[in-house]
Amino acid sequence: MAGRGRSGNRIEPSFSGRPARDDDEFSLDADDRIAGGRSPRRGGSKPPQQRAAPRRRREPREREGGGFFGFMRRMVYWCVVLFIWAGIGVAGLVVYYGSRMPSASTWAIPERPPNVKITAVDGSVIANRGATGGEALSLENMSPYIPEAVIAIEDRRFYSHFGVDPLGLGRAIVTNLTAGHMVQGGSTLTQQLAKNLFLSPERTLERKVQEVLLSLWLEQKYTKDQILAMYLNRVFFGSNAYGVEAASRRYFNKSARDVNLGEAAVLAGLLKAPSRLSPARDAEAANARAQLVLAAMREQGFITDSEVKTAMSQTPASAKSYWSGAGHYVADMVMDELPGLIGDVKEDVIVDTTIDKSLEKKAEQSLVDVLDKEGGKVDASQAALVSIDGTGAIRALVGGRDYATSQFNRAVKAKRQPGSSFKPFVYAAALEKGLTPFSVFNDAPIRIGDWTPENYEKKYNGEVTLATALAKSLNTVAAQLVMYDGPDQVIKLAHRLGIESELQPNASIALGTSEVSLMELTASYAAFMNGGYKATPHVIRRVTTAEGKVLYENTYDSPPRVLSEQIVAQMDAMMMGVIDNGTGKSAKIPGWQAAGKTGTTQNSRDALFVGFTSNLTTGVWFGNDDGKPMKKVTGGGLPAKAWKEFMIAAHKGLSPAPLFGNGQLIADPNNGQPMAEAAPGDGQAGDGQLGSGQPMTAEAPPSTIGGIISGVFGGDDNANRYPQAPVRQQAASSGNGPVPPANIAEGGGSGYEGVVPPGDVGGAQTTSSVQPRRTTLLDLIMGQ
Repeated sequence: MAGRGRSGNRIEPSFSGRPARDDDEFSLDADDRIAGGRSPRRGGSKPPQQRAAPRRRREPREREGGGFFGFMRRMVYWCVVLFIWAGIGVAGLVVYYGSRMPSASTWAIPERPPNVKITAVDGSVIANRGATGGEALSLENMSPYIPEAVIAIEDRRFYSHFGVDPLGLGRAIVTNLTAGHMVQGGSTLTQQLAKNLFLSPERTLERKVQEVLLSLWLEQKYTKDQILAMYLNRVFFGSNAYGVEAASRRYFNKSARDVNLGEAAVLAGLLKAPSRLSPARDAEAANARAQLVLAAMREQGFITDSEVKTAMSQTPASAKSYWSGAGHYVADMVMDELPGLIGDVKEDVIVDTTIDKSLEKKAEQSLVDVLDKEGGKVDASQAALVSIDGTGAIRALVGGRDYATSQFNRAVKAKRQPGSSFKPFVYAAALEKGLTPFSVFNDAPIRIGDWTPENYEKKYNGEVTLATALAKSLNTVAAQLVMYDGPDQVIKLAHRLGIESELQPNASIALGTSEVSLMELTASYAAFMNGGYKATPHVIRRVTTAEGKVLYENTYDSPPRVLSEQIVAQMDAMMMGVIDNGTGKSAKIPGWQAAGKTGTTQNSRDALFVGFTSNLTTGVWFGNDDGKPMKKVTGGGLPAKAWKEFMIAAHKGLSPAPLFGNGQLIADPNNGQPMAEAAPGDGQAGDGQLGSGQPMTAEAPPSTIGGIISGVFGGDDNANRYPQAPVRQQAASSGNGPVPPANIAEGGGSGYEGVVPPGDVGGAQTTSSVQPRRTTLLDLIMGQ
């Protein structure tokens, strides 16, 4: 029968309703289950006397695992379980966020923003420009203290971890928990590089996961040294400086190649908080952080105790709040011009300039000296300077008193009235029309239409030569010359020499009423220095890539001639008189021939002096940015003094050389024009003289014997030597327009006998007219 044993009895289920276990307190053995006619257990039965004795009662299971060791076992168990689940969760997050990233096969290091390295003629760095502010350096080329300092304070296990440092992360967590706030970060240098290269600065779980993945990729693809170099050349050091080269030049004004131990500690300390720990903002905080870096370096064995002591004395105490120095005006100018020469800058380039750094410093110092000494007394707050050689190469440029205070370049971008410093163009145009330095005009009150120009001193000198009129900067004579030349001719000549600004064709152009920049005015004067060739101002000589490929090289080797040699010699001689005997006496340079012209605008709003030696042409401007008038400052005052200080410093150690033509005039048999002849000299000749010692005044005729004989006897060859005087025009009674002067005397005689001058010239004079003395052959023989 189903459900019954051999005795016919059924098998009873266990009490618990579950299969019996031999360790159960109430479990039955085979004999127990057979007793009472129950079915015997498979495999036979045992007699009662052979049954095993009852087992000892055991403790319940929950008491079996009690105690400390049971607790620890359970903790380990659950920790393992949690670790497994955490691993699964992390793996899931990595897979999820990793799937949101581009394929690893497309990962590449972003190009470093290009840097523009701007150098002087000696190869020294003037400035770096670009998004980074400095060129990239290899570990071998930078100071070894820099990578050591950064590793010691930022990632001491850099060379042993695989991109992520679990020990460092754990140490950072413990340190932060102990301190109760964020003290130490757990990111490695590789992680920081990955963040800087690829990720945004936001703090999210996704960004952190991606940072780890990118770090592992960087470690697999690049060597440790390559990773460290990339980090040091891209990390932000504050003050718009990215990379160690930019930071070193920003804070210490030197290359990262030359950084000492103390400076390296400051740079490494900046990484924690570039703005807060900047030596330009808080020198004490920067130095305190540097001490921690030095201690970390000593702990890591990079330096010794004696080196620490030395470094403490090397740590800079402060840094300027912004880039300073006149060289940055040059750097800004280069960056303005560079796209027009090579297009967009797509890689690191080196720009070789024409700047002489020693001259640049001397130029800046000369302006600061004069402003500090006298600027406050005369309400002059700003100044600018440009110095150019005969080829047009800019050797020094100062755009203002202090670049850190104002980055506006007054030498290049500001356009102001040049005043009387424009007069050389008026006189040169007159010489081209046939006048000479000895042509005589009447310095007297004059009216041209509604315009009545006056001399600065409101005094008049009567009949004067052009040389005297230029030396004394007589406005009435300049106004007459403009009407004689024609304003259009003056403008054409000025543009031919290098003035690029638009000029107004009116009579007042004689007094410099059209605005120009100091740079173009100075470059135009260079044509008088170099013998009559156009000097196109330029500051960029060459542009090359970091590998040496030439992208641009200037082509100013063959400038066009813009003035004849005889005109240049005559103008140089007359402008020498400005310095030797005229309004520019404050600009005299001992031992050197120098020529130039002063300029002062209405109410002394602007004061200029532009002059040259045989080596340099330099222009100086003083004034105020808001156009506020200065207190009786003229071009012969502060500008001439600053010009002299700079030029003396610039010519120190050089052998004096005469100006073009050495102030001598000879007759040119080829074209009948007076022509300059370069004569040997020791640089001492001149002093406002033409020829062999006769002063350039109404009393001084041409000093060559042929010229004197021609002037006395009126020989037939006189017409061949000098051009015919302009045809005389009869003045209408109604005063219809200006009439050019006729019969201009070439030998110093009066040219106004029976001539109607332009406009209305004459009237009351505050000084007696100067009667020119006519030189005769007998006078020459008698030595008079």
